[in-house]
Order: sequence, then structure tokens, then C-alpha cells
Amino acid sequence: MRKEQIGMVSRAAPAREKASAAAWLIWGVGVAAYVMAVLHRTSFGVAGLDAVHRFGASAGILATFTVLQLLVYAGLQIPVGLLLDRLGPRRMVAGGALVMAAGQGLLACATDVPTAIAARVLVGAGDAMTFISVLSIVTTWFPARQVPVVTQLTGLLGQLGQVLSAIPLVALLHGPGWSPAFGSAAALGLLAGVLALAVLRDAPAGTPRPPSPTPREVGRNLVDAWRHPGTRLGLWTHFVTQFPANTFALMWGYPYLVSGQGLRPATASTLLTLFVLATMVSGPYVGRLVARHPLRRSWLVLGITGVTAGAWAVTLACPPPAPPWLLAVLVVCVALGGPGSMIGFDYARTFNPPGRQGTATGIVNVGGFVASLLVILLIGFVLDALSPGREFTPQAFRAAWTVQALFWAVGVAGVLRTRHLARRLMAAQAS
Repeated sequence: MRKEQIGMVSRAAPAREKASAAAWLIWGVGVAAYVMAVLHRTSFGVAGLDAVHRFGASAGILATFTVLQLLVYAGLQIPVGLLLDRLGPRRMVAGGALVMAAGQGLLACATDVPTAIAARVLVGAGDAMTFISVLSIVTTWFPARQVPVVTQLTGLLGQLGQVLSAIPLVALLHGPGWSPAFGSAAALGLLAGVLALAVLRDAPAGTPRPPSPTPREVGRNLVDAWRHPGTRLGLWTHFVTQFPANTFALMWGYPYLVSGQGLRPATASTLLTLFVLATMVSGPYVGRLVARHPLRRSWLVLGITGVTAGAWAVTLACPPPAPPWLLAVLVVCVALGGPGSMIGFDYARTFNPPGRQGTATGIVNVGGFVASLLVILLIGFVLDALSPGREFTPQAFRAAWTVQALFWAVGVAGVLRTRHLARRLMAAQAS
């Protein structure tokens, strides 16, 4: 690792060889809040077909629910990053959990499209406050050498929220119904918020709290974080790796497996569970590779992108219904995008000093969610154009998924360009 990277990492984390028991406890509560955030985030994806009948929505309107949620999430990342640097993670995590609980409670009662959209906007706002705040806990409470692996563990354990949406939430939707399902999600969100307020702490006892930045310093931090090519490399890394996983998990994966491939709902839920398990298994390995080979992170990003694009190319070339083994391989390959996107946050951590890491992390987190919302919206438009009577056909899905190719091309170009700029800057600083 380059000298300047080592200096930044060492200042961003406590100078300890091992994390304390208190660190693991506080991190565990933060992860529990993130699990709930992922449950809220992905809950509408598994309820997409139910929402069509409840609200009488077309594919385009259905995509709008998730697009607005992601638009709010992405749009708030930089303001949330600035607030995180100022307020600390405890208040941000607790506030996010309570806002998401309010959104799910409103969705439980919604009977019309405007109310449901307002509910998903609340979910997106609360979700925006959660993940980067939990990453701040990791950076503050854990020694630098553990941060990449604990960051991956945070991301992969958070995917348990998708298991909760794919299995128990689906069971509630198909059993007691819409309102009990989303009402239960709201109750879990409320519990997460109360637990965060009671247990979380911003930093270990005795850690000096940096002074709150002035408005001028806030603006300078934002400009400096954006100007650094390492931050933009993190953004493009997040962009190119996360959108296939988000698009699949948040909106179109479940409808595609059921309507596009003819699977039973139970089988589709099983594949979504496989998606989560693949994320959880691959995450620690990606984290170890990042920790051991920090100067090869971009090659790992490009490799994950190539595997994902290749799996989709083979699946879409196969006339539906595809063999079950191929769909399982596709799900596993797409799942790699979750751990891959975490590499973007490692760029934010190593290329920025502690005082602007929240801001830099917020910038990075914009990338994948902007790409996701655009892909989700475009897929919805293609499905509307090719599916008569709001019945999503296999042929329509086959055409719709090809919109991903443009975003892979743009993302890879962004990674290659900013990697070149970051390496040039590192060489100039080392000379």
C-alpha cells in the first residue's frame, strides 16, 4: 500500500491490534439496524405483483415506486454524509430506523398510488441514513487492518434483511395479507430505532471528538472529496458493480423469475435466498482480497463486472424457460455485485482523511443507486412497451434486461479513467 494511504487509514481508525467486546456489541446493533433497512428496501420487490393488483398499476408506475425510493436515497447521500460528519452515527442510525418504520406503517394502510409512493419516499429517506452511518461505526471502533473485512461482514449480514423479505414477508403477504405484512415490518423498524438509541455510541470512551465543521469547511470538504480521483474511482466502482444486484433484488428479479421464467413463487423465493447466501459467502473472501492486495482492487472490480455481464449474456441467449441450474448460476453471479460494491467504500476510506470520510462515503454511495434507479425505470418502460394488458411476457423480460449493457459500458469506462487519474496522483505524491 502507498505511504499516503497508510497514513490516512491509520488516522481513521483506533490504534488497536484487536477490537474490543464493546466494539463488536455496538457493531452488532448497527448491523441489526442495517438488516431492518435492507428488509424495508427490498420489501416492495417481492410485493411487486401484489402491488399491481392492489393499486392497479402498470409496469412503469410499479417501477416508479422503487425509482423514487432510490432517487431519494441517492439524492440524500451527500447531505447525509455531511450530517454524519457533524452529528455522529448514533443519531443517524436511530433516526433512519424511525423514518423507515413510519414509511412502512403508511404503506400498510395505503390503498392508492400517491399514498404508497409517499410511503416509499420515507423508506428511501430513512434508508439513506443507515448504511454509511454503520460504516462510520466500523471505521471508528475497529483497527485499520480489520476494517475491510468487517465492512464486508456488515454488507453481507445486512442481506439477511432480504431473506426476511423473501420468506416471512412473502408468507405474510400470501397469508394474512398486505397490511399485516407491512405493519409487521414497521414494528421491526421501530424496535431497531429504539435499540440504536439505547446501545449505540459514536466513539470509544476517551476518543477526542473533532470539532464540528463550519459551513465553509463543510463546503470545502465536499469539493475536496469530489476532486480527489480516488473518491470518484469509488463512485464508479459502486456504480458498475451494484446496479445489477440492486435491480434484481429490489424490483425485477422476483417478477422475472415468476413471469419471465415460469417459476413457482416458492421456487423464486428460494433463488432469492440463494442470492443472499451467495452474497454472504463471497463477501469475506472479497474483503480479504481487498485487505491483502489494496493496489489490485480495481482488477477485482472489473473481474466481478465481467462475470456478471457474462452470466446475463448466456441466460438471455437461452430461450425461456432457462434450465434451473443456469438460473442458479445467474443468481450467484449477480450476487457478487454486493460485495464488489463495498470496494468503493474502501476507496473512500483510504483516499480521504477522517474529517471528510462521511462526505466521501456519501459520494461513493450515490453511484450504484443512481445506476440502479435508471436501470429499474428503463426496464419498466420496456416491459410496458412489449407486454400487452400488463401481463409481463418472457420475451418482454428478455429484451428489457439488455438495457444493462449500456450501464456496464459506462461504468467500466469510468473505472478505467479514474483509476488512471488516481495512479497518476499517487505517483506524483510519491515523487
